[in-house]
Amino acid sequence: MMKITTILKRGLFCLIVIGFTIQLPSLGGESFFYKHKTGDKYRILSTVYEEVYLNRRLSHRAEILNRIAVEVKDIRNDVARHEALFQTAERAQGVGGGQSFQWAREYESCFGRNPQGFITIDSKFFMPVVRNVPVFLGQDLNPGDTWSAEGHEMHDFRDSFGITEPYRIPFTAHYTFLGRRQWRGKDYPAFSVSYRIFTEPPPARGTLWPRRIMGASDQIVYWDTELGQAAAYNEVFRMVFELSNGNTVEYRGSAEAEIIESPEMDKERIAREIGDAIRRMGITDTSVRIVDEGISINLENIQFQPDSAELLPVEKVKLDQITTVLQKYGERDILVGGHTALAGGEADRMALSRERAAAVADYLIEKKARPSDRIVVRGYGAEQPLEDNNTEAGRRRNRRVEIIILEN
Repeated sequence: MMKITTILKRGLFCLIVIGFTIQLPSLGGESFFYKHKTGDKYRILSTVYEEVYLNRRLSHRAEILNRIAVEVKDIRNDVARHEALFQTAERAQGVGGGQSFQWAREYESCFGRNPQGFITIDSKFFMPVVRNVPVFLGQDLNPGDTWSAEGHEMHDFRDSFGITEPYRIPFTAHYTFLGRRQWRGKDYPAFSVSYRIFTEPPPARGTLWPRRIMGASDQIVYWDTELGQAAAYNEVFRMVFELSNGNTVEYRGSAEAEIIESPEMDKERIAREIGDAIRRMGITDTSVRIVDEGISINLENIQFQPDSAELLPVEKVKLDQITTVLQKYGERDILVGGHTALAGGEADRMALSRERAAAVADYLIEKKARPSDRIVVRGYGAEQPLEDNNTEAGRRRNRRVEIIILEN
């Protein structure tokens, strides 16, 4: 049986306009353009609900969380240079696999964008997936006005098809200004984006390649005029791949995303506050340190039932106390990372570390430290030891779960 993985990780960014046509009124209306400021930081939270079919039979369902951290590094000649980190995580639906999202993959990206939305990016980057959507001419729009632009999707087919380079699928996007629409109780100027795909591409270097690709996407984008960027979007999509081995793979689903500004994190102050709280509550085998991603709370030598990911009752008491600390910083997302000492095989260590991190994350979700879409789980195995694994004291420190309050 062919192994089918979830490969359609929808994205909100859009890059490199090829060409477009537009129908506009002569006067009045709404003006769309991007506003950039050096040092701006924000994150995009995107959730995808997807069904995957192999030869027209349902293979599996999945929920995908895309967490995208973006920073504007500098602006030259009206072009803002963005650096972005894309983190994808999944959880199976209807399988009883817990509430938390399991970390899947991480991508870095760098691109420039001007106020009209024209963006340049190196072809080596896999993310974002959907590119060239939206773009503007700086002219006013009235409800009902339309325009069109060439765009493309860029997919990561390394795991599924063995295609090592980013795989490009072109399309023409058609836009309609809808007037003002509500997103979560707030009015925004909104426009629709629709495109259809039918292409018979040449063979690609890989174990498999698409002989024919058909697809459709229908989106609504809610624009924050004050911030000068999209506030949110939602999408319904369908993609069908007829493959070189005769199989057909189909992806059906919906997606939504929201952009959230990230205030600057005072790491020194927060680390000090958390450390003081841990000492005041008498939480043992727990330390706090500043890391690149934010603030890490290390639960050292965390105790589980033997050879399992079932927390001992004493650790649940500790996590109850940690929950009260985490709730004070509720505007920040959380990464729960599992670590093991150097014992057993690499695959077993990785699986156990991931399962134990998920057990902690699920308990934090149950206690309302964060909702499930604000926590991502990742297993590291023995890849990041804090101490020497040759001593019992070192192994004790290395058997840990880290709860990282993320900066962005």
